Amino acid sequence: MSDGTHEPMPGVTKRRAAPASLAPASLSPAFLAPAFLADALRIARKDLRIEFRTRSAFLAATVFAVLAVVIFRFTWDPTAIPAFDLAPGVLWVIFTFSGLLGLNRSFGLELSERAYDGLLASQVSRESIFVGKVLANLAFVSGVQALALPAVALFFDLQVGSAWGVLIGIVLCASLGLAAVGTLFAAIASNTRLAELLLPMMTLPFFVPLVIPAAQTSAYILRGQPLEDAMPWFKLLLAFDLVFVTACIVVFPYTIEE
Repeated sequence: MSDGTHEPMPGVTKRRAAPASLAPASLSPAFLAPAFLADALRIARKDLRIEFRTRSAFLAATVFAVLAVVIFRFTWDPTAIPAFDLAPGVLWVIFTFSGLLGLNRSFGLELSERAYDGLLASQVSRESIFVGKVLANLAFVSGVQALALPAVALFFDLQVGSAWGVLIGIVLCASLGLAAVGTLFAAIASNTRLAELLLPMMTLPFFVPLVIPAAQTSAYILRGQPLEDAMPWFKLLLAFDLVFVTACIVVFPYTIEE
């Protein structure tokens, strides 16, 4: 008669329960977040190191930005259009097109050497790859803007004064959305034969909702008006940033499936 204990059958090894620290249930998002960010930062650091070694895209974007500032400056009639009315448009035209020069390189160099296949075969999540690429492109665009923004202020004799911090914040907010959208479409266009042609055609329509509120907010600041007057445009910029960045993170894994 059984005494309530269960003896293991002969030839069968009794399986021990996994420790709680190794159980799958213990892997909560809070523990996965540092790994996600670490993978994204490693990918961004790799891309920036490659660009730092060649500097070809950064130099091309910088030359384009400075050349565009000079052309706009010497074709501008200060008696017809005030500087603070023209400068925001010039600024964002330069930022938009100079950023496109570096976006295609996000995936182009890796595809040519088949390094992208190894990245996809690794244990890094697709979302980490995307965020790392966005951070690298954001650093690239910010570097170009760090040179173009003072050049526009100098050539157009803009009295920015204490509004530099607000203006830089506007530029960074818009640049985040531009980098996210540009990275997504760079991934889509990278496997095509006409990637250099398709990338601007696909990205520019999506850049418009970001560039318009950014240019309007910049115009208010450069005119010397308080930030409260520009808050409707700034809130619209933040809303588009939130929508585009979230949508791009969700959609990106589906764009790289075979």
